[in-house]
Amino acid sequence: MYNITFNFLQKGIETAILKDIKPDQSILEVALENNIDLHCDCGGVCSCSTCHCYIEKGAEFLPEKTDREEDFISMALEPKENSRLACQCILEEGEGEIEVTIPDQTQDFD
Repeated sequence: MYNITFNFLQKGIETAILKDIKPDQSILEVALENNIDLHCDCGGVCSCSTCHCYIEKGAEFLPEKTDREEDFISMALEPKENSRLACQCILEEGEGEIEVTIPDQTQDFD
């Protein structure tokens, strides 16, 4: 089981802390199931960059980035070393703390 903290760079959105999250689901699925607004224009199939997020803590509980994910991250606004696509961050078996920062989603994508 995981505890996941969602931080937001968009002003006016409070941090959300979710407890006892089961593995084998993506961070995107967890967010959407808990009414956390995280865009996903492609429906979570790794064919856009709208679910871009930063993994601040707990990357060891997630699979490594694939080349395909890296390609789409490069199209995201302000990619960083810890950038991931939430749809590709499937919680592995285990337990721990994960901290995710969601960029300001009000910015325009080109």
